[in-house]
Amino acid sequence: MPDGADPAAARAFRSDWDALGGVGRDSRSGGYRRFAWSREDATLREWFIGRAAALGMEVVTDRVGNLWAWTGDPDAAVAAGTPPLVLGSHLDSVPDGGAFDGPLGIVSAFAALELLRATGREPEQPIGIACFADEEGARFGVACAGSRLLTGVLDADRGRALTDAESVSMAEAMAAAGLDPGHVGRDEETLRRIGVFVELHVEQGRALIDSGDPVGVASAIWPHGRWRLDLHGHADHAGTTRLEDRDDPMLRLATAVTTARAAAQQQGTVATIGKVQVLPNGVNAIPSQVTAWLDARGADPEAVRRVVAEVSTAVGIEAMEESWTPSTDFDGPLRDRLAALLGDVPVLPTGAGHDAGILSASGIPTAMLFVRNPTGVSHSPEEHAEEADCLAGVADLARVIEELA
Repeated sequence: MPDGADPAAARAFRSDWDALGGVGRDSRSGGYRRFAWSREDATLREWFIGRAAALGMEVVTDRVGNLWAWTGDPDAAVAAGTPPLVLGSHLDSVPDGGAFDGPLGIVSAFAALELLRATGREPEQPIGIACFADEEGARFGVACAGSRLLTGVLDADRGRALTDAESVSMAEAMAAAGLDPGHVGRDEETLRRIGVFVELHVEQGRALIDSGDPVGVASAIWPHGRWRLDLHGHADHAGTTRLEDRDDPMLRLATAVTTARAAAQQQGTVATIGKVQVLPNGVNAIPSQVTAWLDARGADPEAVRRVVAEVSTAVGIEAMEESWTPSTDFDGPLRDRLAALLGDVPVLPTGAGHDAGILSASGIPTAMLFVRNPTGVSHSPEEHAEEADCLAGVADLARVIEELA
């Protein structure tokens, strides 16, 4: 057990981890399917509310449906000129995602409070723990939807109109979950309560493996976006239609996939077509339409856009931008302060998007801590973090609370 990881805090961490372990887990893949405003999401939200209540925290829901647990009165702190420190992350997942992406940040935040209380060091200032809704965008296609709607980066009408694979709109899903979609929009009352935001997250890469450190601090998030490709063809019989008579959009999909890979290599970026919808989706039918989604990221935003342009040219249609997040450089003084506080830990960029990046781009002082992932794999059941590293992250998060609150 790392220095400072009180046994009570370690027990709390294990108990919370066990409580979440079975929610939304697929028995075949071993991965998780925890999508926004689903039954699994409701179970996770109930756990968050109950966990906060056990610590004497009051939970409020903002206009968008994000959850905020408070140890004290945040409005009194704002009135006194000291807006609170907020920790947190998200509980939803990508399809067949790993256990750590998101939940580790929330479980660690609760455990850090347990650690401070167990050692008699609970801060006098209110502390918040946030649970953001629909961070992954797995159901409605826009990542960090909860923080984007909260800050107004995502227009409320566009957010409500987003639909899932079953043509259920976000507004309908939110209403079914007991929320009023008419309230969705930028929430000034919630935003003014956030003095500083710190998100702990499992690393989604190999930098900490290479450096040999259990914990690191984020420097920046690469610019990234998602684009939709609507590839039209003509439905026909797979056995009786001559090859020269076919208008098969799957061929253009193949071109899009190979072009994205080649262009990304040439431009020094990454690009993925990982989601596809095919109509009519029959094994013996030539498709009438293929819809594919391109995810492209890199350190240079112009290079990312050149990749998208090459794909558009190759398939003869313009890729429709569904989301774009500019490069996010986390607050430099805060980043350096935390890196020094934690013992000059590595400072590293990431290609993964986070709610922390949305808040940072909206002017809120923000930082991120990463916990080592020994597999280097994320968005997969293989994603992992050793308990000792997780507890080191809890101890460091407790030090951050003491430093900033």
